[in-house]
This record gives sequence, structure tokens and C-alpha cells, in this order.
Amino acid sequence: MAQPDLHRIKTEFDTVQEFLIAVGDEKRQAIIIALLHQQSGAGLRVPDFTEMTGLSRPAVSHHLKLLKQAGIIAARSEGTKNYYYLSNIAASLKQLRQLSDDMLVFLAGFKIEVQRPLS
Repeated sequence: MAQPDLHRIKTEFDTVQEFLIAVGDEKRQAIIIALLHQQSGAGLRVPDFTEMTGLSRPAVSHHLKLLKQAGIIAARSEGTKNYYYLSNIAASLKQLRQLSDDMLVFLAGFKIEVQRPLS
């Protein structure tokens, strides 16, 4: 397999940047885990997330907005109720895996000696 170039790796970083920012926050991770835990896939509402995370409604709405912008979740409305569910997270995870794989291949091309601290 050919070694990926640094331009490709930079482009892959650019592609997953918004995803990495979105999943880098502990509260947003808790929201994602809550959605993963939900068996039905019907979605959860803001009050569900406030109960699970202890965040205020405005804070939950802010985190949901960021997750939605990153394409991780989507929302559907039933009357005045909004239900949030995982959307396209698999595609983002595949892009992240590609970046990780390319970085590992690139780094494998270097012969790096492990430096041990002097005693």
C-alpha cells in the first residue's frame, strides 16, 4: 500500500474537524451515549436530556444544536415536540477511521527509536 501524503492527511483532518469538536465535550458525549442506549430509535426530547445530564434546557439545546450542525444527530417534529436521534454518525466515524489508518501508515514509514530516560 502506498504511503498517504501529508496533504491528504490534512484534508482528512479538515473533513472530521467539526465531528471531533462536537464529540470532544463530555456533555455532548453523554447525549450521544443516551441516544445509543435508547433501544427504540424513536428519539429523545430536551426534557429527557436535561434529566440525564443535569443541564439546563438552554444548555441542552445548545449542545443539541452543535451535534446537529456536525451531522451527528437529527430531529423530527411531532406537533410541538421535537425528538432527537442519531443521524449520520457512522459516516463520520468511517472518515475518522480513514484518518487514523492513514496516520498510522504514514508513521509506520518512519523508523523511530524509543528514547529511554537516563537513570
